Amino acid sequence: MSNTAHIFHPYIPELIMKTRVAAFLLLPIVLPLWTFAADWKIAGNKITTDFAKDVDPKNPLPEYPRPQLVRDAWQNLNGLWDYAITEKNQTSADSYEGKILVPFAVESALSGVGKTVGKEKSLLYHRTFTVPKGKAWQGSRVLLHFGAVDWEMTCIVNGKEVGKHSGGYSPFFFDITDALKADGEQDIIVSVYDNTNGHWQPRGKQVVNPNGIWYTPVTGIWSTVWIEPVPQTSIESLKFTPNIKSGTLTIETVLKNIQDGDQIEAAASVKVKEIAGAVNRRPLVRIAPGAANTGKSKMVSSIVGKAGEPLTLKIPSPKLWTPDEPNLYDLKVSIIRNGKAVDKVESYFGMREISLGKDEKGITRMMLNDKFLFQHGPLDQGWWPDGLYTAPTDKALAYDVEVTKQLGFNMLRKHVKAEPLRFYYHCDRLGILVWQDMPNFEPRSQISEEAKANFRKEWKEIIETRINAPSIVVWVPFNEGWGQHDTCPVLAFTKEVDPTRLVDGPSGWTDQGCGDIRDKHDYHREFTIAPTEPNRATVLGEYGGLGLSIPEHTWVPGGNWGYGKMMEGREGLLKDYIVLNERMHPFIVAGLSAAVYTQTTDVEIECNGLMTYDRKVIKPDVTKFRASNNALHFPAPAVKEIVPTAQSAEAEWTYTTEQPGEGWEKTDFNDGNWKQGKAAFGVPIAGVNVRTEWKTSGIWLRRTFELSAADLVDPAGLRMEMVHDDDAVVYINGVKAVEAPGWTPAYKRFPISGEAIKALKKGKNVIAVYCKQDRGGQHIDAGLSKLLPPSQQPKKPVW
Repeated sequence: MSNTAHIFHPYIPELIMKTRVAAFLLLPIVLPLWTFAADWKIAGNKITTDFAKDVDPKNPLPEYPRPQLVRDAWQNLNGLWDYAITEKNQTSADSYEGKILVPFAVESALSGVGKTVGKEKSLLYHRTFTVPKGKAWQGSRVLLHFGAVDWEMTCIVNGKEVGKHSGGYSPFFFDITDALKADGEQDIIVSVYDNTNGHWQPRGKQVVNPNGIWYTPVTGIWSTVWIEPVPQTSIESLKFTPNIKSGTLTIETVLKNIQDGDQIEAAASVKVKEIAGAVNRRPLVRIAPGAANTGKSKMVSSIVGKAGEPLTLKIPSPKLWTPDEPNLYDLKVSIIRNGKAVDKVESYFGMREISLGKDEKGITRMMLNDKFLFQHGPLDQGWWPDGLYTAPTDKALAYDVEVTKQLGFNMLRKHVKAEPLRFYYHCDRLGILVWQDMPNFEPRSQISEEAKANFRKEWKEIIETRINAPSIVVWVPFNEGWGQHDTCPVLAFTKEVDPTRLVDGPSGWTDQGCGDIRDKHDYHREFTIAPTEPNRATVLGEYGGLGLSIPEHTWVPGGNWGYGKMMEGREGLLKDYIVLNERMHPFIVAGLSAAVYTQTTDVEIECNGLMTYDRKVIKPDVTKFRASNNALHFPAPAVKEIVPTAQSAEAEWTYTTEQPGEGWEKTDFNDGNWKQGKAAFGVPIAGVNVRTEWKTSGIWLRRTFELSAADLVDPAGLRMEMVHDDDAVVYINGVKAVEAPGWTPAYKRFPISGEAIKALKKGKNVIAVYCKQDRGGQHIDAGLSKLLPPSQQPKKPVW
């Protein structure tokens, strides 16, 4: 037997339970850990999620861990293990320091330990278990599965080394059959070494000394550990390739120990209610696979072929998978020998395709099922205050996806982390497109050949173990130059491993002209997009980052931050987000295919999240936020200029650079002794048409404008168009309309306060502006516009 870990390709759904007896027999074996439950409590005093109270130390994360390759029999090994922090690479200990709750990393609160390990030490795990005596286990091979272990591990069963594995993000297994005793307790030791960011290993956002956008280390086991029996002849993995044009699914299999004459059989089915047209919202896989799935199924198609050869399954009139209708088909796959099944598994698949194509204007777009769908969603870090890399419960894992949908997004970018397989199952069933990043390693100017080879090994494992998830549509090998190397060859390698999905090339900063996507990051409120190209789609791979710290829900009391200035309350966050969407809307018309907003949740001291780190507060008003996002899928509003800026006219203002008298912003203020000048004011700068010099520490501006009765219909559409350097304040009819600290390098659209909108009137109105010079450049210009909805708004989204 090889001592190298086996990487499996995860793929298979809920098993249909026939009777209550069957459901009982399929429950996973829960080992007698209650004796030690009193030894566990949440470590430390950091914030936790509400989900943490549902963690059962006797049976944490009990759900079936491999939703796309399901067998009846399995045994969960999560729970309390012995642990010790030892000298580097030590594989035994005379005694242990205490109990650790697997599968939570040793640094996490939910582990019950909350300690760091460091590059000079190793982490040792130990436990015993018994192999069940049921029929499925008799005469079978026994596989020991690890959902993920960060980073380098050695596994010993009953004193015999059964395998090693390196790489922190993919599931793997060892065949431990030959190391097992015939009866009684079996002994497992796992030794883990993790160098975090002191090495070239992929590690994502983990660092030894957390700060800014870099977070706490994650060492050791952080995803479910389990065993399963498999027949001597068995199905090791499946690979699906849907073709929506031909209405077929190609099924490739990896089989163990097949014999001449063996056949492979596949059968696809759907629930009766789904055939009638209901959207397929698959239930969660329960403790027993399929225990909640009691609906009747109808066969759609079946096929039998030679074992080891691909099958092409015909899917008549396929119901396509989309975010709005995440239709999924059940699939049963069996190895048949002499008319009997010697192994069988269950899975699911979605009929969907992702590609590049031209829209009606000839612009290259990202196409889902041959139609342009604007993809919009958050940068999803996947961190938890109590579990770090590991969600406290399966409901917690699904919760982030559910909130993402509620907020009106249709995608997420899984950022420099790969999740346990159940995460993608939730995305598949709920309907969320996923862009999957490769976790980066330490940015270095010199990258060794060893580091490059390991990068490809781990990236290939990540792709191949998640390749059947219909939700995943984009692979992202590099982010912002972090560990970036051999860019075009790595992108080509990614496409070679999976030619059915798009490859981002790369995300942000260091584009080299290859890949399927031109990806720009821009956190300015006045963001721009990359030019469209004939052979690549244009996306905004990161933007936003609006920061808002919510007291009592932060990782630490102070020092929290966001990109740019922190928002003034939840209403301020919503207003600024709506302005970002308004800026984005015309870019979609012009060629933008997707945008990724930073980010789903706060993480440690980074407070850019739409939810707090503890998931107890969704920061913006969900209904208004969703409405703003939904509007992006319809034609962009027209913009009526009411008070022109210097971009379109030689607008005349009265102004002074000396402190004016009290009430200077009011409508009846006498500005007769002020100067006259044309906007913009300041010193020359690219993109701002400065016509009047201003070099003092402050400037006060006034001008009148007319509003018609039509302008006052739906005044919520009124916006201030302004460029400023530095702080600026705008009044309308003496009421503060906009307060804009800092500076903008280009014109930005600002919402107007509700009080200022109420002060507007038909006929003559007054705008008054103050701008302060602090340091560096200086300029100011302002105008007024109104967003007008299209005269004929379509009933359905257009992209």
